[in-house]
Amino acid sequence: MSDVHGELAALRDLVQNARSMPMSASAVINRQEVLDAIERLESAHSSSSSESRAVLADRDSVVAEGEQIAIEVVRQAELKRDELVSDSEVFRVATHEAKVLRETAEAEAAQLRRETDAYIEQRLANLEHSLGRVLTEVRRGIENLSGRSSFEGEGVASDDVLLTGPDAG
Repeated sequence: MSDVHGELAALRDLVQNARSMPMSASAVINRQEVLDAIERLESAHSSSSSESRAVLADRDSVVAEGEQIAIEVVRQAELKRDELVSDSEVFRVATHEAKVLRETAEAEAAQLRRETDAYIEQRLANLEHSLGRVLTEVRRGIENLSGRSSFEGEGVASDDVLLTGPDAG
């Protein structure tokens, strides 16, 4: 396209610098120079027209290729978006499941603690009851021994002492 502009500028320069006719607006121009300039202009125009047609023909394929690239970019962006949404959804679900598991574990631990405390309380109550019975037996034994000592002093034989409790018989 710049060849066409260059040839037009050269033709204009040829006309502007042509020898003027005295007392008129006419000029003397060398016919062959003007014809050569026109031929160069036609050639440049033909070349530019061919290039323009090639660009126009190529334009459709370039536009189609650009559209395909744009479609692929959009598809890739949508895939990435879906991946990110999926990742955040997975994270949200995992966080929720972890919370549920933690709450379940805490509830189970509290229940186990209550059951353990109840079991220990029951065992301690049984031990207290057993120790109470043993203490009662120990006191009776002490009383029997204290009583035997007083009987021996009065002339009662140790074989005559009354036995009480589970061993009496």
